[in-house]
Amino acid sequence: MARKQYSKSDIKKFIELNSFAETLMNKKSKVVEEDETLSVNDNICFIKIEDTWLPHIKILLQHPDLLPKVTVDMGAVKFVIKGADIMRPGITAAEEFEKNAYIVIIDENNKKSLAVGKALISSEDLMQANSGKVIQNLFYVGDKYWNL
Repeated sequence: MARKQYSKSDIKKFIELNSFAETLMNKKSKVVEEDETLSVNDNICFIKIEDTWLPHIKILLQHPDLLPKVTVDMGAVKFVIKGADIMRPGITAAEEFEKNAYIVIIDENNKKSLAVGKALISSEDLMQANSGKVIQNLFYVGDKYWNL
């Protein structure tokens, strides 16, 4: 369990590399990296996946515009929050993104963040597809990061 408290210069560098972090921290914030999480003022705000820092689901509930969004129908919700990858038939809408982009999955009724995933195809290809797995589910509501 390596624990590192960020200096002002570490925070500045983090914000430069992760532009979405600017809304969550500044030079005066207490930022601590531990294992694969990054806490800001004692709240876990980021999770490290594939050497990339991504906003925690609880942060995306407060700031849903930090990542591109894909909307799923209510039939897909129970599968998404159990960790299932997202299949094309369950998707009702998508913002623009490229292949391998990190995106947030939201439900169509409440517009609440359910999961963060990695696009297996671009949004353009996704909207033209009729079937198949299109988003890899990386972390979701109720997973091991949720209760940290």
